[in-house]
Amino acid sequence: MRAHGRVRQARCDGDDHVGRRRRPGQLRRRGRPGDDELTPAAGSGSLWRGLLLVSLAGIVWGTIGPGAQVLHDRSGLGSLTVTAYRAIAAVAVLALVVGLTGRLAAVGRAARAEWRRVVAVGVLTAAFQALFFVSVVLAGVSVVTVVCLGFAPVLLLAVDGVRDRRPPSGGRAVSVVVAVAGLLLVTFAGGAGENAPHPALGILLALASGAAYALSADVAAPLSQDLDTLTITAATVGVAALVLVPLGLVVTAVRGDPFVTTDATSWALIAYLGVFTLAIAYALLFTGLRTTPSGAAVVATLLEPVTAVLIAVLLLGEHLTPAGVVGSLLVVLAIAGIGRASEPPTPQ
Repeated sequence: MRAHGRVRQARCDGDDHVGRRRRPGQLRRRGRPGDDELTPAAGSGSLWRGLLLVSLAGIVWGTIGPGAQVLHDRSGLGSLTVTAYRAIAAVAVLALVVGLTGRLAAVGRAARAEWRRVVAVGVLTAAFQALFFVSVVLAGVSVVTVVCLGFAPVLLLAVDGVRDRRPPSGGRAVSVVVAVAGLLLVTFAGGAGENAPHPALGILLALASGAAYALSADVAAPLSQDLDTLTITAATVGVAALVLVPLGLVVTAVRGDPFVTTDATSWALIAYLGVFTLAIAYALLFTGLRTTPSGAAVVATLLEPVTAVLIAVLLLGEHLTPAGVVGSLLVVLAIAGIGRASEPPTPQ
């Protein structure tokens, strides 16, 4: 009986908290799903690989601004209209991948098992994108970029401090400060004024957008431990599309904006924005979140404005000032610094 009890206990130790067997090398969560509780099986090497994937997501997101600018000039479509079509393109390609891999039933079962967190991440993602586009119209892209992307890592720093009941480490706090300083320099490097018809309301919506972005990453971090990349991406982007598509089309109808364009290049850009900056970029983010704390991931995505500025300089004829160069370097140094400050616990 004692031997039988030991065997049974060993079997239980090999299962995770919901009764599913933990595969070799799979991450394991303990306690509350905070940043410091994500334990990569391969140690710091996995953390740096995850940080690289999240950084790649930020780089891909950096093409949204220039692409949207070209799209607006060529098509005349409204921002929320483009957002709706972009979501449709992302869902279409994800559905195609799920169908071709024969995983429709498996993805559906896994998503239903975690439906509360899937819905939360999807709705927060939709809120982040919709609020961001609206705030840009009200307050200008430069101010909104700083408020939204700068507020996200600061908010997560505070959330983690409250959750852990202790102040954040000095290294991580310094990295966040350096990253926000770099973001300020990069965003305002050109020094050009912008048309801001309702700056106060725009900044308020930008804060809400940054909060939605930060919280979506925080909720997605533990979710990425339980679901594979295809499942979490298809499920959460699908939920986001259920919010963004009706919202975009209704706003387009109410405002009397055009629904379509005859420019073929515009449709190609919409497909790119959907497939690459929504489906693929979020797949990179969710994969990286398996081994990267959400706070570090949010800082890493500050490569988005850096990439946008570089594209504007290389392809759109804009000029990068010395302040922009310094800001870009500060963002890169902050990402490296927060990677060093986010040492994962040893595997259990």
